[in-house]
Order: sequence, then structure tokens, then C-alpha cells
Amino acid sequence: MFALCVTSCKLDLLDNPNEVTTSNTNINYLLNRIQLNYSDFFNSTSNTGMRLTRMLNQGSALYENAYAPSGGDGLWTNSYANILIDIQTLIPLAESSNLHMHAGIARLLRGYVLATLVDYYGDVPLSEALNSSNFNPGVDPATSVYAAAMKDVDDAIANFAATSAAAPADYFYAGNADSWTRAAKTIKLKLLFTKRLTDNTVAAAINTLIAEDKLIKNGTQNFAFKFGTLLSNPDSRHPRYRDQYLPTGGGDYQANFYIWHLYSGKGFPDPRIRYYMYRQTLTNTTTTNELSCINNQKPAHYANDMVYCVPTSVGYWGRDHLSNEGIPPDGLRRTAWGLYPIGGLYDNDAGRPVTQGGGAGGAGIHPIMMSSFVDFMLAESALTINTTGAPRALLESGIRKSMADVRSFATATIENASITAFETNKAIVWSQEVEKYVTKVLELYDAAATNDAKLDVIAREYWLALYGNGIEAYNMYRRTGKPSKMQPALEVNPGAFVRSLYYPAAVVNRNNAVVQKPSIAQPVFWDNNPATLTF
Repeated sequence: MFALCVTSCKLDLLDNPNEVTTSNTNINYLLNRIQLNYSDFFNSTSNTGMRLTRMLNQGSALYENAYAPSGGDGLWTNSYANILIDIQTLIPLAESSNLHMHAGIARLLRGYVLATLVDYYGDVPLSEALNSSNFNPGVDPATSVYAAAMKDVDDAIANFAATSAAAPADYFYAGNADSWTRAAKTIKLKLLFTKRLTDNTVAAAINTLIAEDKLIKNGTQNFAFKFGTLLSNPDSRHPRYRDQYLPTGGGDYQANFYIWHLYSGKGFPDPRIRYYMYRQTLTNTTTTNELSCINNQKPAHYANDMVYCVPTSVGYWGRDHLSNEGIPPDGLRRTAWGLYPIGGLYDNDAGRPVTQGGGAGGAGIHPIMMSSFVDFMLAESALTINTTGAPRALLESGIRKSMADVRSFATATIENASITAFETNKAIVWSQEVEKYVTKVLELYDAAATNDAKLDVIAREYWLALYGNGIEAYNMYRRTGKPSKMQPALEVNPGAFVRSLYYPAAVVNRNNAVVQKPSIAQPVFWDNNPATLTF
């Protein structure tokens, strides 16, 4: 593992003059850097989750190859050498200056990072990790790290309740203590909820949070990292926008299975599809040089009704799960990220290629914890561990809030003119589209004969609302095994599903106290589902 330390206030030959120290730190700049590195952390971990849960294509035929140890070095370095060490430096400086909100933000982000590292790796270093005299820190039990994360969140809540000498100019809430408190209590809900399979005390704790009525409840309280439109010095655009809205196109391949659900899963298009996905063409290719699978037979292990190769007949163009074919000349043809959440183009049937600066110019968000997510979590919790609330009503509320979050984000951008013109021309009434969708989902829920089937409805709608957030999708998938009947890999035997990531190569190669786990099939502590569970 990397040497992680806070340097001495006295500069000697071992000091790095570029390193943050207690003597050269501007606390506001340091908090900004923590938030920016946290944004990168979210993007990286979310990327993994989106690909494993069929939101984005996973470009490898085998899980083992897709998540080899060498792929995690950057995430690990950012977590420990950047975020955690900077937070360790900031907190005492902030509290000694009565900057309690600065300290609270740092603690909340640390709690989130620690919990997510556990969610992805299991046991990880903590108690020995940030010690300059220990170059081989061992791992702590995952339950202990989760407890430390929970304490950070609780301490952050206390920080937000204290009177601060000054408010930070943060990237989320511009120093609004109530919004930060709601974010912290919602993250606490997430941590409790995630371990509901292995901890029979969480129902009471969740009910306490519900009774306090300080969770994220509406769009103005959403916990979302906001991006800008600057191309350079620095590039402030959403990273997915940067990768796809280029003169040559390119970027991510969307997942055919997710596209199919949005377009055909209910028998009519999901109202969010024109915001999530942007078609660069309105016709399906007939050229195998662009899409080699169009002349192939559907794999024999695919169900008859499982989408394969081409998800629709109107130009949506993605890839199947664990498709590892090469990159053809389709950068300006494949379906791109749309307006929500990356600040791209609204799909108004223009069928034109993406352009640099197109759409909302990359002024998107990372949807870390949205108001709709809260209701979906509470719906699952009410159904499975009998916490306060009616699952059906919470499901409906989650869908409506998701629709409202997407719509309000979109109409607040420069793309609103395009949305208005298209809907006027096509006589589309957004509210009617939403009602039609909600009615259909509630019919499916009412028709579900068992609680397990009802949970599948809730999980599928949560998954569809989570576009842009693979962390919660990946956790839900391992916690519930749902949504069910996901698109299988193209290979009959792609190997074991990733229940946790291998430790990064740089860690096990440089730290003799960390032993590589035997398999990616090894679950994390809160996942006690059987090894035979189908993913």
C-alpha cells in the first residue's frame, strides 16, 4: 500500500514542498480539493456499478478479466492518498477555528468513502492506514470500518448543528446547514438500510430517522455534485460528457438491456428515455462493420423474449452484457448519454451526431442521493423489515419524484427550448406521460402475488431511477438479487459474478500485510445471500 502520512510542520529533506501540511493549508482550498477528489471517487465507483448492473456495457467477455487487480490502483490512490489524508488534515484545523460545517462536510464525505470501499472490497485498511511510520498497514474488519463510517456520519450531523464561524462555499449546498443535515441523515439511512440482511437492529434505527423527518424529501435538497461548462482551466464539465461529446464522438456504450427497459419494458416508452439517451441516428444500421452482431444468431442460453444486439427499431444503439467486440467506426452513431444527468442533448428526434459544446455543455450532475432514492429505499425497507410506511405508496412517490427530478433538471438547462418545441410539435403532455407510467407500474405491483414479486417491481423502478448512480444499483443487486431476469453474458459461462472487487495490484504487490482475496465471488459482510444466487 502507498505511504500515507501528514508531513511535519518542520520542513526537512524528507518533506515534499507540494504536500498539504498543517502549516501551509488554506482550509477552503483544501475542502474544495476534497470535494473534487470525492467527485472522482463517485464517478469511478459508480462506473463499476453501472456496468455490473447493465446500465452501461461491460466490455469484457469474462467478469474475471473485466475486474482484474490492476484496474483498481487509481481508485485506491485517490481514496487513501488524496481524500482520506486530506480529511485527516482538515478536521482538526476546522474545529480549532470553529469551522464546524467544514468539518462536518469532511466527515460526511469520509464516512461515504469508507462505507463504499467496504461495499466494493470488504475488509480494508483504516486503523493503520494513515500512519506515516507504517508502510504496511493491515486491513480492518469490514464491520469495524462500517461502524467508523457511521460514527463519521453521526459526528457530521453534530457538526452541522453547531454554530460555525463561517460557512463554506461548497459544491453541494452553498453552506446550507439544514440541507447538509438532511444529506447526512439520508446517508445514515443508506448505511443502515444496506446492512439490513445481517443486522436485526436497523429497523428501529430507520424508524427513528423517519420520525425525525429530516431526510431528503424534495428536489431542492438532493445531494448531487454539480458540474459546469468550462472546457479548460479547469475543465468543469461532467466527465461522461467530456468523453462522448467530441468531434469524433466515442465514449460509453449504453447497455441494450437498459435501453430496452426504457423503450419497451412497459409496452410504451418511459418518459425519461429522451432525457437519459440521445440517439445520433434514428435508423438501425445494416452494416456489420458498424454493428457486427446484426447477422448473428441470438445465443442459445438467452430466453426467447430477451433483447439481443438491437434493442429497438428506431436507432437506439448499445451493446449486450459482457460484449467484448472491438471498436468499429461508430463514434458518431452509437447512442450517447443524453441531457440527464450529464448535461448533454435532449433527444428531439434530430438524429444528429453529438458535438463538443452541444446540449447543456456538460453542466450535469452526479446524482449521489436524490429524493426519489429515499422513497425507493423506504419502500424496500417497509416491505422487507416492516419499517414505517406503505410500500406501494412509497413506490409511487419514488417514481413521481424521479420523474420530477429529471424534468426539473432538464427544463432548467438551455435545452428547455428544444424540449418545449418538440413537445408542442408532437402534442406531448409530460404530466399525462407520467400518469400513464405510474398507473402501469402500480398495476404490476398489485398483480404481484408475493412479497418477493413486489420487491422485484420496487427494485426495477429504483434501478431505472438510478441512471448515473451505479453504487446504489450494485448494492441493491447484491442485497436483493433484483431486478430479476437480467440480460445474461454473451458467453455461456462468464465466470463468477463480482460480489466484491479484488484488492488493487499496487496494494498487494507493495504491502505484505494485505493478502489478495481468493475470488471476486467473495461477498462483503452485509451480503449473506447464497453463493447460488443468480446474477
